[in-house]
Amino acid sequence: MLKWALIFLVISLVAGFLGFRGVSSAAATVAKILFAIAIILFVIFLILAYMAGGGVI
Repeated sequence: MLKWALIFLVISLVAGFLGFRGVSSAAATVAKILFAIAIILFVIFLILAYMAGGGVI
């Protein structure tokens, strides 16, 4: 998921450099959404792993 966020970030930067503001804005929005989803999933899995590890000890 972070890989796709970075890809869209690069697309946004290149499009912005070339003057395609609409494409740049759309790609940046997609990158932000994918990054937020990745962070939320990371936190959820981190909490689940902590809870599962606590029960073993």
